[in-house]
Amino acid sequence: MAAVSMDGTALCNNLALRKAARYLGAAYDKALAPVGLRGTQFSILQKLSAYGETTITALAEVIAMDRTTMASNLKPLAREGLVTIEPSAVDRRARIVTLTPEGLSRVQEALPLWRAVQARFEETFGDADAARLRASLEAVLETGFEPWAE
Repeated sequence: MAAVSMDGTALCNNLALRKAARYLGAAYDKALAPVGLRGTQFSILQKLSAYGETTITALAEVIAMDRTTMASNLKPLAREGLVTIEPSAVDRRARIVTLTPEGLSRVQEALPLWRAVQARFEETFGDADAARLRASLEAVLETGFEPWAE
């Protein structure tokens, strides 16, 4: 039987994860603010720089986000000219996302800021603990839930 506190929240995995995500996310957002990016936007642009053009659906899967939320996150990046979103030549229902030269430039500008906050976290949290945290969080994605299944 799962452990539950008197108020039902102290041992809540969801609350603990969201608190830590908001805390760390705000730190990354603050660090990336000088280049006009938020942490999620940086992650999207960085993945596009690594993978090249891809569909919105595939990008959402890589980032572990539902397709609708990914599409919403891409809109401001497209407005700023950091990505393009075009219909697929193969499947007109699919949309292909491509990093623009300006988007690549923004990723390269943001990378030292990201590296600095990454290094600060690992220094204060501990390199080994940070590695275990990433491994544990990656394992969460393998627990069998299908949060975006239709």
